[in-house]
Amino acid sequence: MSTEGDLLHAVTADDISGMRKRLGRAVVWGTGLLVLALATLQFSHEIGRIAFGFDTWRPVLYAYLLWATALCFAQVIVNGEKGKRALFVLPAALFVISLVVFPLLFALYISFTDWNLASLNGAQPNGWDNMRQMWADAFYWNALKNMVYYVAAISVEYVIAFGLALLLNAQIRARKFFRVVFLLPLMLSPVAVSWMIGKSMLEVRFGPVSRLVREMGFEPSFFGTPEMARFMIMAMDAWTFIPFMMIMLLAGLQALPREVIEASKVDGASGWQSFKEVIFPLMLPVSVTAVVIRIIFKLKLADIIINVTSGGPGGATDSVTSFIFREYRDRSNVGYGTLLAMVYLVLIIIFITALLKLVSRWMERPA
Repeated sequence: MSTEGDLLHAVTADDISGMRKRLGRAVVWGTGLLVLALATLQFSHEIGRIAFGFDTWRPVLYAYLLWATALCFAQVIVNGEKGKRALFVLPAALFVISLVVFPLLFALYISFTDWNLASLNGAQPNGWDNMRQMWADAFYWNALKNMVYYVAAISVEYVIAFGLALLLNAQIRARKFFRVVFLLPLMLSPVAVSWMIGKSMLEVRFGPVSRLVREMGFEPSFFGTPEMARFMIMAMDAWTFIPFMMIMLLAGLQALPREVIEASKVDGASGWQSFKEVIFPLMLPVSVTAVVIRIIFKLKLADIIINVTSGGPGGATDSVTSFIFREYRDRSNVGYGTLLAMVYLVLIIIFITALLKLVSRWMERPA
């Protein structure tokens, strides 16, 4: 049998000389040092260490584009055919770096400046003043405390979403209709939900729900006390995102092997025993995924709070994101607001990493 056709697809190692490899590395290192030198020069000029420099960071951008082109070119010079395959991924990776790393570095610089948009002086370095202000900012720590309540509410949302998923997975009448109905809140944006419910239906003076409560002999106060206001924010956010968890759990339930569930019924297991010993353990990977994604969405909670309560009363409903938003919008304090955002980003990374490790160890423990 001829193997000529197979040989046409074989890729042999390129015979690349040492001179060619050194040339490729020299091009990458040379352009990389140019980017570093221009960035250092511009940064020193921005903070006032040197008098000469560029008016903008555009030359540094051009140098980065030159380095990125040289890096792609060097891949082919140094690695041959293997380098050509890397070109399918490398430009996209460099583009992501330019959209993620550079803004983060710029935000880190802004975090240690006094930059008020109402000032004509622009960003002025102020050392650790923003950090000291953050440590003494009771409203920021109150917003962090509120995030603990908001994240803890996900446990209740998970129970409700799992119950709805079990219901929609059962053989009930109009099952497809109820699936569409329960998914409707997910199709609405949180801004629409906040205006439709928080600013219209629950409005104290003219809202229909408030009028109904008043006719029943009670005085409506949905956002008058800290506890009630926080509960209403949780309820509106849960109404929006419970369908998201429900649809993920429903997909997991429909993917379960029917033979295992039927075997548990044959063995005489009750409905609760079947759920506790079979369904719930098999659903753990899907449950963890749904809860982690929901936590990520919850940590960004801001739009409902901004539209309905603006963090009130007295900061009782503030999330970290809504507090940072008001720091930008109301006080125009870009430097301090950016520091708060960077600190919050670090806390999120630590929290999510610890959560994933904890869940991984719990799922891997022997039964």
